[in-house]
Amino acid sequence: MSIKNILIWAIFIFFLFQNNLYSQDAIDINRIEGSIDFDGQPFESAWDNLNRFNMVMHRPNFGNNPSEKSEIMIGYDDNYLWFGTRLYMEDASQIRAVTKKRDEMLFDYDAIGILIDTYNDNENGLAFYTTPTGSRTDYTISNDASGGGNPFESFNYSWNTFWDVKTFRDDEGWYTEMRIPFSSLKFKPENDMATMGIIIVRNISANNETDTYPAIDPKYGFMATNKPSLAEDITFRSVRPEKPVYISPYAITGFSRDWRMNETEDEYVKKDKKHLNAGLDIKYNINSNLTLDLTANTDFAQVEADDQQVNLTRYSLFFPEKRMFFQERSSLFSFGLGGFSDNLFYSRNIGIANGNPVRIYGGARLVGRIGNWDMGFLDMQTEEYEDNPSENFGVLRMRRQVINQNSYIGGIFTSRLGMNGDQNFAYGLDGIFRLFGDDYLNVKWAQTYDSETGNKMTSLDPSFIFINWERRSEEGFAYNINYSYSGGEFNPGIGFIRRGGIQGFNTQLLYGWIPGENSPFFNYSVFVRADRYTRIDDGLLEGMSVEPGFEFNTKKNIHAEISVEYQEEGVNFEFPISDSITISPGNYRFTGVQMRFGTSEAKMISLRGDVNAGQFYDGNRYGFETETNFNFSSSFNMSVGYEFNALRFPDRETNNSLNIHSVNTRAAYMFSTKLSATVLVQYVNTEDEMITNFRLRYNPREGNDLYLVFNDYRAIDGDNEIPALPPFFNRTVMLKYTHTFIF
Repeated sequence: MSIKNILIWAIFIFFLFQNNLYSQDAIDINRIEGSIDFDGQPFESAWDNLNRFNMVMHRPNFGNNPSEKSEIMIGYDDNYLWFGTRLYMEDASQIRAVTKKRDEMLFDYDAIGILIDTYNDNENGLAFYTTPTGSRTDYTISNDASGGGNPFESFNYSWNTFWDVKTFRDDEGWYTEMRIPFSSLKFKPENDMATMGIIIVRNISANNETDTYPAIDPKYGFMATNKPSLAEDITFRSVRPEKPVYISPYAITGFSRDWRMNETEDEYVKKDKKHLNAGLDIKYNINSNLTLDLTANTDFAQVEADDQQVNLTRYSLFFPEKRMFFQERSSLFSFGLGGFSDNLFYSRNIGIANGNPVRIYGGARLVGRIGNWDMGFLDMQTEEYEDNPSENFGVLRMRRQVINQNSYIGGIFTSRLGMNGDQNFAYGLDGIFRLFGDDYLNVKWAQTYDSETGNKMTSLDPSFIFINWERRSEEGFAYNINYSYSGGEFNPGIGFIRRGGIQGFNTQLLYGWIPGENSPFFNYSVFVRADRYTRIDDGLLEGMSVEPGFEFNTKKNIHAEISVEYQEEGVNFEFPISDSITISPGNYRFTGVQMRFGTSEAKMISLRGDVNAGQFYDGNRYGFETETNFNFSSSFNMSVGYEFNALRFPDRETNNSLNIHSVNTRAAYMFSTKLSATVLVQYVNTEDEMITNFRLRYNPREGNDLYLVFNDYRAIDGDNEIPALPPFFNRTVMLKYTHTFIF
């Protein structure tokens, strides 16, 4: 037998051992016997015969008994998974109910939630949380809550599904009854049995405490309680969920007024437009694990406004997808390209052109599991808009588990076809493998073809390569090392890449401590982040940085980080920072220091921010960013954000300074968990633009929504402009109603 074959068999046996190593016995969940009055008070006798789950303290002192008593019960009937809780408090006045908002992030709030790994794949999960006010938060988790440089990249808070919760409070604590339709969970039963993973989480804000079932080691970081790989297996027998059809027609009406420059560019001209439209969405659960979505004349009038961002780099900004149609198992379509947000598929390329909405005639979306394969298919057709032809967008994504419970292989294919003959295709192959312990290997290969460039698939020019090795732990020595290659002609037509035509390394080394019960610190670590990228066409430096630092989290939920960064930038094309300041081509070296901090968001007033100072290309930069959150009551909260950057270029004769001010104010009044009003006001002085977005939402039940939306976009200081600026550039008022019929 050759050495090659010996190695192959050794690897196979090793992975087989790994698969057996992580197997565990599942808990059989009891079927409910008797009736439940769905009122938020789980005291009927039917609850007493269900499985109980004992919580363990996760933080501040891992492994201790919880400071407060919790009684957790799970059961099921033909249609629902039932989750009941009795959450006692010795001093019930310390219960902090600070929000009624839908989809609030509840890391620090008094809350109870259940995470369900419906396919028991140790990678993906659905989370359902509530608070003492009965608010609802649901979100999806992908990639085992490991988002690389951005821990929130694995979370999708824009996802919503059909489920209900009710709560109740008295002098002894607060209580919940949650019912989740099996038709909303998507799972694959085998031999009349469905196996899933669960994690139960209770936050006790007054004690800065998080309790979990099962016990979850904090060495896995801030997102440890959201990792499906750490879930406990449970089973349901003889579950046959209904297969409802959701038909959701919508109607929209409104009015907009625009002021635009005329063709001779000497005057702004007013243009009014009335809006009257209708469309239809259909959701059909083909079976317990496969869902078909159809849409006709899709409209996105209820979408939240994007946050304005100050861009001091030469690369494009990324804005997340918030449109509901794209949320169902959206992580399945993800094919990350190694960057903070780079992806082979970026759904915001569909129905948006040059920042303006483009009509979507219709489309279809099929997601779920076929055999052992996770599958996602999408096809959509848009209308012609200005210089953009009518286009067809297509995506096919397949993934499956291999070797052990935490390893996957997959592939993706995307197409963008213009009715004028333009064509863009992309394909990719990827795999993620749990090698041993907390070590993972992640590999990707992708190529694109574009009819405008006529690139050859046999060349590396339209190719992308990514190799990553990481240890997913924040205790002891950990690392995240990757190499990526992005060819000069690599151009995914419905993807997002910040920079192409480069290759290089990105590394993070960390050593962390969890000091234990007698320390005021929950954890702390020292780290070094470093990267170096060169351009492929000339082999010269594109950019590099080295950033050593120290960070810590206290048991009172205070976070802080300080680091020093040395950077080198090879700028080959001039790029603007503002209308008056540009960065010229050349090689630059600069050093800076930055600090970040944050306090618990469950308090009446919380604060987060960062401070930076140092060199910046051929000048200097100092500034800060801060956001203050005010939880005035469970009905009213607001936040005020302010970012300031001072740029100074003393060696320049003109245009040698710039002050950038960015203000972001949000306010929300929640009349109830079903009726809320939000307002967002944003201003950046370098653009001299103020954007106001007001949204009133009435959501009497899932699938039925009434939105009143008002948008205003205007300049603030345009007195000296020629031609004179109009009172505003755009003002829009829209009213939209969606009603879901369930059959």
